[in-house]
Amino acid sequence: MSLRSSTICLQFLIVCAGVMFFAVTTQSFGQTVSNDQPVSTAALRSEVRDFMAKEVAVHFAAVRSIDPPPDKVNGSITTGEYTWGSFMRVVAAQSDIGGSRMIAGRDTARLIAEMGLYEARKGGKAFSQLYAAQALRHFGADLSKNAVWQSMNDAERKEWTSLLDATRIYDPVKREVINLPENYLGVAARIAAYAYEFGVMKDRAFLDSLIERAAKQFTNGAIYSDDDLPNGRYDRYSNEYARFCWNAAEVVGRKDILEKLKPSLKAQMKLWWDLVSDKGYGYNWGRSQGLVSYLDTLEIAAFLGDYPEFRPAPITDIASIYNLAWRWIRGGYIDDRHTFNLFSYGRGNYAYISTQREFQQISTSFAKIIVAHESFMKTLDREKLAEIPADPALGQVSRFEFFEATKDRAEGVWLVRQGNLKFALPITVGTKPGISDYLAAPYGLAGFANPVEEVYPALVPFIELEDGKTYVASEGSSSIERSKDGQSLRVIWRKWGRIGSKSGERFDIGITSEVRWRIVGDKLERVESLTTNNNLKIKRWWVAVPTTADRSRVEINGKKRTDIFDGREGTLKVTATADWAFATSLYATGDSKLSKGVLGAIPLHLIYSTDNLLLTKNKPVTWQLDLEVLK
Repeated sequence: MSLRSSTICLQFLIVCAGVMFFAVTTQSFGQTVSNDQPVSTAALRSEVRDFMAKEVAVHFAAVRSIDPPPDKVNGSITTGEYTWGSFMRVVAAQSDIGGSRMIAGRDTARLIAEMGLYEARKGGKAFSQLYAAQALRHFGADLSKNAVWQSMNDAERKEWTSLLDATRIYDPVKREVINLPENYLGVAARIAAYAYEFGVMKDRAFLDSLIERAAKQFTNGAIYSDDDLPNGRYDRYSNEYARFCWNAAEVVGRKDILEKLKPSLKAQMKLWWDLVSDKGYGYNWGRSQGLVSYLDTLEIAAFLGDYPEFRPAPITDIASIYNLAWRWIRGGYIDDRHTFNLFSYGRGNYAYISTQREFQQISTSFAKIIVAHESFMKTLDREKLAEIPADPALGQVSRFEFFEATKDRAEGVWLVRQGNLKFALPITVGTKPGISDYLAAPYGLAGFANPVEEVYPALVPFIELEDGKTYVASEGSSSIERSKDGQSLRVIWRKWGRIGSKSGERFDIGITSEVRWRIVGDKLERVESLTTNNNLKIKRWWVAVPTTADRSRVEINGKKRTDIFDGREGTLKVTATADWAFATSLYATGDSKLSKGVLGAIPLHLIYSTDNLLLTKNKPVTWQLDLEVLK
């Protein structure tokens, strides 16, 4: 095998500025503080409560009127969807849990009513509706005593009632959400459940039909929910969706639904616990990561506090993870700007977290923190936990969990937490073929990170054929074999995703990819064999290893080259070999889209590529990638 290393002097100069900036901003994304000392539950309770009371007051004081609403609040743009539904919920939550309708010297009830009217008049949907219902509920389900409801006249109440109509996003004839992912059935079910609880919607048959439809995947025996039926998209929404269905069923007393949800919630909480990092980070693939994943930890911990039967670990360890997640969230808040650090250098977000929705994200995050914290602190009081361990007992994990396995498609996730190797490797369908956040790659592996929402060959090669079309081993797989000891995995793709095609669509291109993953100490080996049923030429083959490191060096041992990357997560050693010659280059990303990860910058990408690779019928060719993590 011949190796060609590109000259990177110019790239080094280009990246220096970015790397220097990266070095001084890394900690601003959020950080976990652990000094091996227990944390006082009382101190944590007061810290979060005091912080939220102060910050909600700052934002509420800045919103003087909703007619018209301000374009910015404390510098954060408010023009994106869900904004005022989100803000009314956080104000209502703080009013309720903080114990006073007065915030920043003003009564909250009427302004919440006006925010709801604004959302109703402009056609607010989905989470705007759910957050409005939750905001109203904070003032009491009995509307005759509800200060928000009583602040409105009859005409205004009629408008508000339209906001509580689940058919804004749900078609009761087709029994489907309207142009939304499957998890929005859970949103619709909760809206309807609250509307029924308030007495503004009295059609019990409609309510029961909607809740049954929302929970259908689970009541039909599925443990994990496909968020894009029938394509097979599995991510953190499966956990949230199950909890939403539970909440809706519980509000209206559907004990039969609750009973059928139990197997899913038990398994999903075990999966979450095996996924969660020692910093409190949960699901590390998919379209909702970064701050969202840490907020998930708070909400899941609160849910597990209320429902001990689903706990995958003792409450002491769950509390420890809760504290660590909060430490990261607090460390990532910019106090003088009153916002979370969402858009700094190297910070990537899915498109729905846009600058136009910055204030909406702040509001949603605040409400989740306030509600989860109140609930979880009550749990710790009930269980008399006065001190929280500084570090949780997470334990070693090495197993594969199937999401689905049919004749034509297999999906699931490989979970590893042993030694220096900590990752989740999902086999699933993404929002589009080749999308970096859903590839079969070891998310969470120290030193590796995928650029957010980019069609990009992050550890999974792209192949361009002579017709100019590009394919990737994605969109689920043809078969998965897991080892009994959890130390290896064999996955086969007989059909491929095509770049630019539809999510879940697969193509037979005459090539079979067989990938074997194996753990050897602190090294993860990926060996891929390509076999074709006809002589075929691959016009271009290329794969990238994006890294969070800001320094690199090369070791040459005979014909074997190893690239060593040092950075904020330690050291990652990368070695590739193949049955064919390939070029090796290092790309400095600067401040481009490829530099943006969910938890910080990705300054350097190691790229392997080959042009005009010839495959001979029924003669496999193999390449191997070794990733070794050193601390």
